[in-house]
Amino acid sequence: MAVLIQSEAVVSQDADQKPMAEPPASEGLSTVSAPVVSPPLVSERVYRHRMPVRISHWLNVPFLIILIMSGLQIFNAHPALYWGDRSDRDWPLLSIRPVQTESGEIKGITTILGRQFDTTGVLGYSDGMRRAFPAWATIPSAKWLAMGRQWHLFFAWLFVINGFLFTCYALASRHATRDLAPTGKDLRSIGRSIKEHLILRHPTGEAAKRYNVLQKLTYATVLFILGPLIVFTGLAMSPTIDTAFPWLLTVLGGRQAARTIHFVACFAFVGFILIHVVQVIVTGFFNNIRSMITGWFIVEHVKRHS
Repeated sequence: MAVLIQSEAVVSQDADQKPMAEPPASEGLSTVSAPVVSPPLVSERVYRHRMPVRISHWLNVPFLIILIMSGLQIFNAHPALYWGDRSDRDWPLLSIRPVQTESGEIKGITTILGRQFDTTGVLGYSDGMRRAFPAWATIPSAKWLAMGRQWHLFFAWLFVINGFLFTCYALASRHATRDLAPTGKDLRSIGRSIKEHLILRHPTGEAAKRYNVLQKLTYATVLFILGPLIVFTGLAMSPTIDTAFPWLLTVLGGRQAARTIHFVACFAFVGFILIHVVQVIVTGFFNNIRSMITGWFIVEHVKRHS
């Protein structure tokens, strides 16, 4: 977070500039209003992201993309989710399948908790192919389950190692407690923060130097809940891990339940990534990207006269 701050004068107008005196009103003449002078601004360079944070962040970009796309390749091999320990094909929680109508037309049908939706062209049947997720969304793009599993397993371990190292750094450097743990004041401002985000009004000045309460809660949830959850549910689907730690499947509710939780956690990551990218764009794309590359973040203040 803000560790080192440098001030650079970026004055929008001369601080000594004074508004012109209003001329006396004369009979029959209109009054000339004084020009509005914008308050001078000062720019601060704030060292917001330390190197371990930046390295971990950029490593996760390709890791997560490949994990998500290879995971969808694996899902395509059996495009349905269940609860418990067995696959009840008559009552899936979710299924994405091609269905041939009486007229011979093939449609993609997505079923969620018994309700069917026509998703032809996107899910179930797209580009003339019978597959749950389209070719552009999977790695590899062709139907290749064995290769999808290899990609997924390899990058899963890279993701785990990167996450473990970052978590150790966050705890040892107090980044987790100092920057990610919300204070009581933060928690009392959740309602206001949600409202400000909905109307695209974001923190400025001193408040922009640190994470707001929604950022803190989101990052802490991803780091300490969502990340471990997707890792443990992934491990629970491995027969080798089941043999060594049989209690893991019991805790998660069974193999199919673990697969369902894993899938939901995956799309929670997708939602987080999409919202994160949108926020980066609307709050200052170049300023945010520069801070995640160099560590330096620019904050503007209204200059105060002494």
